[in-house]
Amino acid sequence: MLLLIVLGAFPPLTMDLYLPALPQMAENFSTSHGMVNLTLGAYMVAFAVGMLFWGPLSERTGRKPILFTALAMYIGASLLCALAFSIESLIAFRILQGFAGGGITVVGTAIVKDLFDGRERERVMATVMSLVIVAPMIAPVLGAFLLKIASWHWMFIALAIFGCCGAALVSLYRDTLEEKSTGPLVHAWSRLAVVLLNPRFAYLLALFAMVPMCLMAFLGIGAYVYIDGFGLSEQTFGFFFAFNAACATLGPMLYLRLARFIPVQRIILGCFAVLITGGAVMILFGSLSPFLFAAVAAVSTVSVIVVRVPGTNLLLEQQARDTGSAAALIQFSATLMGAAGIQIVSLHPEDLIWNYGLLLMVIGTFCATLWLLVQRHPFVAGKLPQPL
Repeated sequence: MLLLIVLGAFPPLTMDLYLPALPQMAENFSTSHGMVNLTLGAYMVAFAVGMLFWGPLSERTGRKPILFTALAMYIGASLLCALAFSIESLIAFRILQGFAGGGITVVGTAIVKDLFDGRERERVMATVMSLVIVAPMIAPVLGAFLLKIASWHWMFIALAIFGCCGAALVSLYRDTLEEKSTGPLVHAWSRLAVVLLNPRFAYLLALFAMVPMCLMAFLGIGAYVYIDGFGLSEQTFGFFFAFNAACATLGPMLYLRLARFIPVQRIILGCFAVLITGGAVMILFGSLSPFLFAAVAAVSTVSVIVVRVPGTNLLLEQQARDTGSAAALIQFSATLMGAAGIQIVSLHPEDLIWNYGLLLMVIGTFCATLWLLVQRHPFVAGKLPQPL
């Protein structure tokens, strides 16, 4: 369990640890904020591509070799980021770091499928998610502390040290892949197409990959709404951000409790209804108060996290084999759609709250419609755990 938590913590730590240093980095490199923000965007793109590369490959080589290789690359890239002499070189090293990070994350998801089934898998995923969500709360605080006692370079050194800790845990881990795929190595990536050609997997992927757009949209506009829109200080914004993250930690465990008494189909549909309702409230009243905005955003965030547990499990259940490829496509799609959510909600920056509310309503309605069409089909109903 500890290994799964550490592997899951890599994306939020790598993304959020150095956020407090972005202004300082722009000054040190004598460049614009836009160029510095490319270190975030480039990382996300490379991270998504990395998952598609490493996931299928882990079916051919095993989980442990991929973890060691990706972690070694991650540690090296983190050290290179610390030594970057220009913003261009930092962006390049962040791309390498993201590519390696994609391997770490996707193999972690594959290990869960290797080791657990059904309700037990959901329990493990919920526990890991609850603990991993703490990382975005801690990372900016830790980054701000490091910035007080040292320069931004030490943030990447800290990430390298974290990578070493992950490698130490991996050395104690027994490879969970019982049957490796055979055939030429270059054919490993063709399994992505095989998984996508599974119509049940593809349909559910289109459904559940849309949901993270709601969460990432909030992360993309939160600072602008609280600081520029409501006139709050950066410190106060941090408290509101921490409140949202704290609510998010409740999502996985809330799902486990509800699933003991309520059919999973109703839980998922209820979450989509919450998104639709939250969107309407956000459009009508979200601009009146930062507390009201925070409350609606928190409830929407919890709904997204609740859906993520059964959604990921249901997608993994559609594939008896090619777990690495399935996990890669799940994580890749969520990352890609999340990035798209940030861009969509920012198209008209003068109406961020209205944009966010509309996005919640559209995504909630679209996903609810797709879910109503398949929730009673055997490949869905037969794969969901039943109330106790």
